[in-house]
Amino acid sequence: MTERPATAEDLARELLARLPDRVAHMEGVARKAEEVAEVFEPDEAADLVAAAWLHDIGYAPWLVGIKMHALDGGWFLQERHFPERVCQLVAHHSGARFEARERGLLDRLKYSFPEPDPALLDALTYADMTTSPRGLPVSFDERIAEIIRRYPPDDPVHRAILAGRSDLAKSVENTLARLRRHAAASARSDVA
Repeated sequence: MTERPATAEDLARELLARLPDRVAHMEGVARKAEEVAEVFEPDEAADLVAAAWLHDIGYAPWLVGIKMHALDGGWFLQERHFPERVCQLVAHHSGARFEARERGLLDRLKYSFPEPDPALLDALTYADMTTSPRGLPVSFDERIAEIIRRYPPDDPVHRAILAGRSDLAKSVENTLARLRRHAAASARSDVA
């Protein structure tokens, strides 16, 4: 890679070109993030959508370092001077702290990446936890069941998803509530 791709989407497509299902998942997560983005300020919305495109960049085969994709991806983006908020969102997405704890990396996560704005992190987690591996909308319960099936019980990801399930569900609920409030406020302003 000689020059930095123009957008987060371009970078995701370039680095994960050999993983078409992963690209499809990131496309779906980005679509959901774009829907949620309307409840945020424009700069926050832009970072949310960029993080959605990049949240699984740590799965790029040549990028795998410590084998925790959220941290590997966050560090990669940090090295390339992406906005701090995007790096934080990628590093902390979808309950990464639970996987970091399972892998003995919680201190490295906290040291490397301060926690991002909770509402933005909830929104990214919502987008990820309601999108299938092939980029299709799914329920939260379907997504959790799929992850648990994909990783054997002794895998840190399997254990992390079980440990973080209630926190992940809360992120999804928080985001749905934000969307409902935003829709109600928009409807009121349209009437006025």
